[in-house]
Amino acid sequence: MEMVNHTVINLIIFVLAIYVGYHVVWTVTPALHTPLMAVTNAISAIIIVGAMLAAGLTEGHVGRAMGTLAVALAAVNVFGGFLVTQRMLEMFRKKAPKARAEAKSQPGGKLSEVAQ
Repeated sequence: MEMVNHTVINLIIFVLAIYVGYHVVWTVTPALHTPLMAVTNAISAIIIVGAMLAAGLTEGHVGRAMGTLAVALAAVNVFGGFLVTQRMLEMFRKKAPKARAEAKSQPGGKLSEVAQ
């Protein structure tokens, strides 16, 4: 019986993860996007710790460079995720009253000067 190469097995797992991830992400209701983004950011922060350990414990220069690159990419992912989450949360906040409503209510407002 012939053994299957580990690279082929890893490639199959990678393709299946992409397929499942795509379908999971696109079927999430919009109300759950913000909480899921927050959880994803927490998981990415854990990945940074793992990347730092991998970079620090590696003995070769190539491995250390790859570990440092992994830390940098994971940090960009975390900070970008927090920025996106912040923007999503701002969408749910109540908006301030419009400037027109304020101008109408004030006697010296710009709209009342234009109307005269």
